[in-house]
Amino acid sequence: MLQSDELIIGQGATIAPSARIRGLNGPAKRIVIGDNTFIGDDVQIICDEFSIGDYGKIHHHTNIHGYLPCHIGHNAWIGQYCILDSIGGLSIGHNCGIGAQSQLWSHIKYGDTLEGCRFLSEKPLSIGQDVYIGPGCIVYPITAHDKSMAMSGSVVTKDMAPNTVYAGNPAKSISDRIGPQFAPVTIAEKMDKMRQYLAECNADMHQIVLVETVEAIEWNDHRTYFAVHERQYKKTGHPAEVNLMRWFLPEKAKFVPAMRPKSPMMSH
Repeated sequence: MLQSDELIIGQGATIAPSARIRGLNGPAKRIVIGDNTFIGDDVQIICDEFSIGDYGKIHHHTNIHGYLPCHIGHNAWIGQYCILDSIGGLSIGHNCGIGAQSQLWSHIKYGDTLEGCRFLSEKPLSIGQDVYIGPGCIVYPITAHDKSMAMSGSVVTKDMAPNTVYAGNPAKSISDRIGPQFAPVTIAEKMDKMRQYLAECNADMHQIVLVETVEAIEWNDHRTYFAVHERQYKKTGHPAEVNLMRWFLPEKAKFVPAMRPKSPMMSH
């Protein structure tokens, strides 16, 4: 069931018949599902405003709800039986993973304020780019900075620093013992790895072009360009591009659409 005043469903998107997508009290105001995104069985999205980018996956029985907008970037992977609460607002950046049965909370509300309960709040929960929340985590209204990671079963109550790994209850950094989530990689190393991937999957090299940076993209060329430094690509929708993007995900490579540079304004 899909109910929305404005509904945008991208090319190649798949939504299970048993999924329910609507607003809090009837049709949503605006729902956007990106290209080639999958929404599984019995997923519930109960938000007046919700968006997810391209190549996302929301697995079965996940519940997403809230009064405020929920926005999820490209290449998201959300496991089964997750709870994503947007009562205080929820944003998830590109290339993020939320492990099965994890819970992301942006509010607390239950005890009687008449009786003096002090625990009543709604705060934004912000997840940056390339963040991984492992299975069975509970995350409270914090900011998870880019490339941070919470190990399975973590209870996250404070902000997560960039490229830092956390574990435990309450979650604390363990990067001093195990290192960061991401190691430094040079552009040359990325190019070599991408060439290896393209050979491994027999990519259509008549359609796929590999370049180092977005500045090397030829925008008037019909082919798909992948810029390894920024991990961006010129999106064309060609079947070879779609097949390659699907093959990359989730663990090999994640690319987001590059923005075409604006033409210089003509002087008068």
